[in-house]
Amino acid sequence: MTDLAKIPVTVITGFLGAGKTTLIRHLMQNPGGRRLAVLVNEFGTVGVDGDLIRACADENCPDEAIVELANGCLCCTVADEFIPTIEALMALPKRPDHILIETSGLALPKPLLKAFDWPAIRSRITVDGVIALADAEAVAAGRFAPDAEAVAAQAQAEGADHETPLSEVFEDQLACADLVLLTKADLAGEAGLAAARAAVEAESPRPIPILAVTEGAVDPQVILGIEAAAEDDLAARPSHHDGADDHEHDDFASTVIDLPEIADPERLAEAIRALATERNVLRVKGHVAVQGKPMRLLVQAVGARVRHQFDRPWTGARQSRLVVIAERGDLDEAAIRQHLLARIG
Repeated sequence: MTDLAKIPVTVITGFLGAGKTTLIRHLMQNPGGRRLAVLVNEFGTVGVDGDLIRACADENCPDEAIVELANGCLCCTVADEFIPTIEALMALPKRPDHILIETSGLALPKPLLKAFDWPAIRSRITVDGVIALADAEAVAAGRFAPDAEAVAAQAQAEGADHETPLSEVFEDQLACADLVLLTKADLAGEAGLAAARAAVEAESPRPIPILAVTEGAVDPQVILGIEAAAEDDLAARPSHHDGADDHEHDDFASTVIDLPEIADPERLAEAIRALATERNVLRVKGHVAVQGKPMRLLVQAVGARVRHQFDRPWTGARQSRLVVIAERGDLDEAAIRQHLLARIG
């Protein structure tokens, strides 16, 4: 790549826990000869996703080429954070061949694409493609029903007369995508994948490729090098928020819960599952100290699905912290803290 060539950027979007970080880790380990840089935008102050990505840093994507922004949505902090960060990545001693951007699970991708038209960067980078990840098992279960009757039934059950904010996020991500990955295909099974594919096709405003993947394992030639120039193709990517001067994130909130060392990871997992069913918590992620264990416990939960594993030794203080994300009306920090403390002791 010459210095005059635009650096391609792949925007990786998807609902909470769809597997964006897993996909990026796979691309970092299989770059296809490219020198990568990664920008992670998380919702909440504890950088779990960024930490997981940094663990894969190597000569093709060194630590200094991995940047985490946790102070707000990228498209809301364009001048203060996004533009300076992109400029810093382009100014690295070894210029990246490709930049990956992992958006927050709550992010609307289209406003971010508009940021690529800023004068400071529009002649230097291009959106190679927007990749939307969708949890195949969740979509197959009808959590984002594409037909009007199912949506109306969901709205009625929730006492509302409109689509939930979560379904709008999901639909906007699909509408903006150049490629959809149905993740966790092994959990969905053949019938689940067929149902998920049908749901995505029904929701997409135009025909787009849909691929099933497990653990983020996809050939980088499929993901990178699409050459969509998506910043010049906004009209073909409709959004619920088209015509608005800005967009709101007030529908969602996050909080950080500090915990003591725990004795039993399974008891913690059960407590987190109960948060989903009893308090409508959407997402939990973080690291926890387990008594007698030198390794830290990585916790990742999407709804009632909880995964935990020891990932690496602690460095510094053994501090247990969980990021909890929910729709604003469901996020009661004191109640959530009490719930967890009562069930892990």
